[in-house]
Amino acid sequence: MHELSIAINIVEVAEEEAERLGGKVEAIHLKLGKMSGVVKDALFASFEMACEGTSLAGTRLVIEEIPVQVFCSVCRETHTLSTMQQFCCPECATPTSEIVHGKEIEVVALEMAG
Repeated sequence: MHELSIAINIVEVAEEEAERLGGKVEAIHLKLGKMSGVVKDALFASFEMACEGTSLAGTRLVIEEIPVQVFCSVCRETHTLSTMQQFCCPECATPTSEIVHGKEIEVVALEMAG
C-alpha cells in the first residue's frame, strides 16, 4: 500500500511548514489525478494513521479529484476523457497519448490556525 508512504510524506511536509509558519494545520488541500495510481479512500485511511501521534492529529485532508485531460493534435485543444478505457479525443476520435492533467499528487494549500 503505497498510499501510506505518500500520506507520511504529506504529513512530514505539512509539519515542517507549520513549524516554519508557527501555527497549527487544520486542513491540507490536495489535488489528486485520476491516473495518479493512488486510491482516494486508501489515502484518507493512510493519512489518518500517519497523523496519529503527530502535531497533525485531527487535521482534515481535503482531496480535489482531477479528471484526465488530453491534448488532441488534430483539434489543437485539451479535452476531458469520459473514460480511461480509450485515449481518444472525445470530439474527433483521434488517438492521443498526450496527457495534460490527471497524474497529479500535489499539496496545494494548508489551512492554518494562529
